[in-house]
Amino acid sequence: CIAMGPTDGLMRGMDAQATGAPITVPVGENTLGRMFNVLGEPIDNKPVPEGVGYEPIHRPAPEFKEQSTETELLETGIKVVDLLCPYQKGGKIGLFGGAGVGKTV
Repeated sequence: CIAMGPTDGLMRGMDAQATGAPITVPVGENTLGRMFNVLGEPIDNKPVPEGVGYEPIHRPAPEFKEQSTETELLETGIKVVDLLCPYQKGGKIGLFGGAGVGKTV
């Protein structure tokens, strides 16, 4: 059970209602370059994007044949990072983060 909203007034022993729905996030062209919280709400002081779909956060990985074979570099705009440690687009990147969060995995 995960509380996805305020828990004010919540007490032990209260009834809870399962929605049965997975946690979803907005996806699509209109979400590129935007920032969202864990609920999928925009936090960049811009209006909610229109024409987006919602996908569950837990789903199977794409098939190998569906993945791109092209290598493209991710330009971070940070000259030191782009020169000394360039990153490839399409993978998971641990660039910034606190100690012990998995940047070197």
